[in-house]
Amino acid sequence: MKRLLVVLLALGLLAAFGATASAADVKFSGQYYVVGVYENNRELRDTDATYSKAYFWTRTRIQTVFQIAEGLSFTTRFDAFEKQWGAVNRSSSNSEDKSNSGKVNSVNLTLQENIEMEYAFVTFKTRVGQFDIGYQAADEWGTVFGDTPGSRPRAKYTGAFGPVNVIGIYQKDYEADTVRLNATTGAGNSSGIVDGDVDKYMLAGIYNWKGGAAGLLYVYTNGASNRPTANMRTQIHTLAPYMKGTFGPVYVEAELIWLSGKSRKYEAPATAADQDKEGLGAYALARVNLGPAYVGAQFGYSSGDPNDTTKDKSGPVSTTSWVPALLFGNANLKSWSYGTPENGSFSTNKQNLWLWNAFAGFNPTPKINIEGAISWMYADKKPNNFVSKQYGWEADIKASYKIYDNLTYMVGAGYLWTGDYFKGTSDANKIGNDYLLLNQLTLNF
Repeated sequence: MKRLLVVLLALGLLAAFGATASAADVKFSGQYYVVGVYENNRELRDTDATYSKAYFWTRTRIQTVFQIAEGLSFTTRFDAFEKQWGAVNRSSSNSEDKSNSGKVNSVNLTLQENIEMEYAFVTFKTRVGQFDIGYQAADEWGTVFGDTPGSRPRAKYTGAFGPVNVIGIYQKDYEADTVRLNATTGAGNSSGIVDGDVDKYMLAGIYNWKGGAAGLLYVYTNGASNRPTANMRTQIHTLAPYMKGTFGPVYVEAELIWLSGKSRKYEAPATAADQDKEGLGAYALARVNLGPAYVGAQFGYSSGDPNDTTKDKSGPVSTTSWVPALLFGNANLKSWSYGTPENGSFSTNKQNLWLWNAFAGFNPTPKINIEGAISWMYADKKPNNFVSKQYGWEADIKASYKIYDNLTYMVGAGYLWTGDYFKGTSDANKIGNDYLLLNQLTLNF
């Protein structure tokens, strides 16, 4: 009898656990892509000994949403095989990546071959609003301009009040209280154990209407990662209004980003001079649909002044989301080149920049798209004694074909006419142009 009770109890426990597991509705989504690239002259040399290269890179991404109950879910995401085909795991630096925990980044810190978790957060809805707690998508707002996508630990609140959404976020960029990597004692700090965290506090509002939205974001960044060694912190205020809207056949979007505060606020020595932050960025895009064809234009501006050492006038950073050109400033290309020799034209931050871009496309069938674009780029302020502020011109063309609704093959080419900015301080320096050929297979599911 006892054995029978034990067996019945075990079966009951199995049934209970099975019922609990089956109660969660699991939804999967993801993406796989492989890209092949040939680039002719990444160093912009004016010789026959150009630095050309050809390689493939790939990434697999899986996102899972566990719908546990109505209004309660748990989301995870991992990336795998983030690497060049045939390459070993690679890191261009042994230092800790404090800028972005996402591994598809522009600084080339350890692109992972094996599984790496990116998201793990719980979402629950209450009468007062929705809460998202854990590692989740971060540093994206409004349009693609000024975004530095990654995964960050954050506590996010979203409240819906008619057409208005109110958002509040606390984000932990870097935790130093339990890390003693910065144990060097700074001037005036006898213990060497001081606050070294980087935290962000955000408040935003979005007004939605049929066919569009407008929002305003405020961010306060309190960065103390340099405090243990340099006795200074960064305190930045960011305001970022944006709008998106469709008006008949016309789609428009725009964003303004204003940065102020202190890039360097010293606590010691008393003679140290603070550095003010005065950055500005602006972006606008318009596209007109003309049946199977479309035309459009965009511009992006991020301030900069490399000659002013008393103030930090660098504007907002844009990395992998805003990609107006295949070569110039393409952070995705920079990440997967693994830090091979390059010229400054491939800066992924897109700061100290004016960029003007016009594009046009045509869909001869619902499965085929052909698009061409031309871009003109120049510096907001050229460094002292530089020959020119002109970064150059670039022409791009892309063609894509939907093999299936979820599977797309794309081929593209870009040509960069290098501007005299890259001659530096001497007009006698010789520079050359660059071109790129690529093809990409993308599966979304």
